[in-house]
Amino acid sequence: MNLRYDERLDGAIQRVDKATVLAALQRADATLEVLHEPEALRPFECDGLAAYRVAPLLVVLPSHLEQVAAVLRTCHALGVPVVARGAGTGLSGGALPLEHGVLLVMARFHRILGLDAEARVARVEPGVRNLAVSEAAAPHGLYYAPDPSSQIACSIGGNVAENAGGVHCLKYGLTVHNVLGVDVLTVEGERLAIGGEALDAPGFDLLALMHGSEGLLGVVTGVTLRLLPKPEVARVLLASFASVDAAAHAVGAILAAGIIPGGLEMMDNPAIRAAEAFVRAGYPVDAAAILLCELDGVEADVREDAARVRELLASAGAVEVREAADDAERARFWAGRKNAFPAVGRLSPDYYCMDGTIPKRELARVLDGIEVLSREHDLRVANVFHAGDGNLHPLILFDANAPGELKRAEALGGRILELCVAVGGSITGEHGVGREKINQMCAQFGEGELVAFHAIKAAFDEHGLLNPGKGVPTLNRCAEFGTMHVHRGAVAFPELERF
Repeated sequence: MNLRYDERLDGAIQRVDKATVLAALQRADATLEVLHEPEALRPFECDGLAAYRVAPLLVVLPSHLEQVAAVLRTCHALGVPVVARGAGTGLSGGALPLEHGVLLVMARFHRILGLDAEARVARVEPGVRNLAVSEAAAPHGLYYAPDPSSQIACSIGGNVAENAGGVHCLKYGLTVHNVLGVDVLTVEGERLAIGGEALDAPGFDLLALMHGSEGLLGVVTGVTLRLLPKPEVARVLLASFASVDAAAHAVGAILAAGIIPGGLEMMDNPAIRAAEAFVRAGYPVDAAAILLCELDGVEADVREDAARVRELLASAGAVEVREAADDAERARFWAGRKNAFPAVGRLSPDYYCMDGTIPKRELARVLDGIEVLSREHDLRVANVFHAGDGNLHPLILFDANAPGELKRAEALGGRILELCVAVGGSITGEHGVGREKINQMCAQFGEGELVAFHAIKAAFDEHGLLNPGKGVPTLNRCAEFGTMHVHRGAVAFPELERF
């Protein structure tokens, strides 16, 4: 799906001639690599949300900070929008380029600048892969807790931009809970150092503000990470259920008992079958749903919690409960879950990965609602999600080559997100808003909140040149979409009252 942005989305974008921008960037730094030929731009026309594609005006590939600052200063002077991109694994179109903008690729900033094992801190450049941090920390008995499914490829700078989570975020938190400081370049190329190794600092909490800001406020150039000691022991229980509702209620029972697993993940039957065929994780393919529950800590506590969780799972109606026999089987259990997204590609030519969050008490009701919406839109949905913190990832299966199916998939995705809001949840848990969910922001927030968001944006980026058209909709756009602000916890749409 090729998108053409307009003035209403992107603000007053000046249509600057490509040759003019190219010449200005080359004058600013003759060593800067700039891609400008159509065939060179094409690999950058989308992020992980491949349904949306736009070829950028230019792509710049800086290799040191002075070049990044020069790009920002030059584009600011010319009034040219800039979209920052890391590894390009995002799933909400956050790194989608602009037809009349510069794509700033930070992939060459991939060094781990320092690792202090005693202080349990690592300083990294934004292009460092998530998994590479834990690999570097492993000899010291440490690791970096946030572990998105794309951790083998996704970069730390992108994790900050989207406030990424992962399968262990229930116990160890999102990116924002594991970052001590960030270095940022503003749209004018000014350097800011936010946060640091101290536990607290005076003034406003700009560090939290930068997390999940999706490149709208500045370009992350360095990150100071908190490292954790590896748990003494970790055990994974795999429970199978004859119904999705039973698995959903088991989640509530575990948490209500005061047990906080390292990870608590759920998959329904279509996702189970796809992952098992792809990874051979040992999943029961006839189960309606499975739960993966990882318990970690000291041996005595884990042993006691595992016994209690077994009882809770059995009481909730688990057909079978298995514990990983060794580290290899534990790794296979998690490999199936972390590869569920690509595995679902075996079920359909295309899939649309959604991301919404709900109160855990609403899990069973929302899954029933998704099933009803799936039938109404005549599209299958496979469900994979972080059950412990209510972060859903419905995967809508469709065929982009079939007339109208992409549009139906987008419509279904929007209704699922609105359902999440209606029961007191949110349109995102870790993927961000990007371009994908810009309309559903109108359902999540009212006019006052959107005005405040725009004021914050203007404080950092007065002319709206950083990643315009993403994250926060204009009030005019919400009016055109049909303002549907849903009061949290109350179903505002008659067609959703059945849920």
